[in-house]
Amino acid sequence: MTGPAAGAWSTRLRAAVSSRGRLCVGIDPHPALLESWGLPASADGLARFTDICVEAFGDEAAVVKPQVAFFEAYGAAGYSILERAVAGLREAGALVLADAKRGDIGSTMAAYAQAWLDPHSPLSSDAVTISPYLGFGALGPAVDLAAAGGRGVFVLARTSNPEGGLFQGAGTGGGVSVAQAVVDAATARNAQDADTVGLVVGATRDHGLDLSNFSGPILAPGVGAQGATAADLPQIFQGSRKLLLPNVSRGILQVGPSVSALRAEVARLREEIEVVLA
Repeated sequence: MTGPAAGAWSTRLRAAVSSRGRLCVGIDPHPALLESWGLPASADGLARFTDICVEAFGDEAAVVKPQVAFFEAYGAAGYSILERAVAGLREAGALVLADAKRGDIGSTMAAYAQAWLDPHSPLSSDAVTISPYLGFGALGPAVDLAAAGGRGVFVLARTSNPEGGLFQGAGTGGGVSVAQAVVDAATARNAQDADTVGLVVGATRDHGLDLSNFSGPILAPGVGAQGATAADLPQIFQGSRKLLLPNVSRGILQVGPSVSALRAEVARLREEIEVVLA
């Protein structure tokens, strides 16, 4: 698949969620997980781990989120494995969200956008995570390319790590928090290209954000290993459930390496999430 499927990102995401549920499954080939699966912490181990994940999740989950850093750690071999995984997941019908957290300015931001969102790139994904902390406006090349190609971006707003609160919760000259300023900027940008910009908002705490005007997708990491549960989601994300994508990575991967066990855990968690968010 060399280009985006027919329809805009919002249309494709809504269709995927409708048919496969809201669960976003992470592929995090952490060395400890490789070891627990009986695999070496090497490129060969990474390849085997990734192939199992693609087989288990590609035709089961709506959105699959490879954590780019764990592939990057193996250099060129890791990127080659990631390229193959992206292609395999998309061929199986999953939407691929590359968790790369890129953020820069000018031509450098444009190059990052081309790497992850250009249909001619071997890393071409359906969406990518990006960081707004060089200014939301600096994300323009990525947002523009995503909108033009029927793809999406997920902008870090209120992350699940405890260290993020001091900065993201700080006040701005406009009287709102840094995180709320990101939400407001994303809302304004989506008025031009519906739902192209998604947000990353952690599920591990009450985030204190006003999301009432935001209609785009929300990636909610923190369910499972970081302490949040599916039962927490309705309270934390009141009024923001339709395109809420709770992300579970280690909580699913820990049942591997059996493909059938991984698929069963995805099905179990998906049903649990759909029930509480109904």
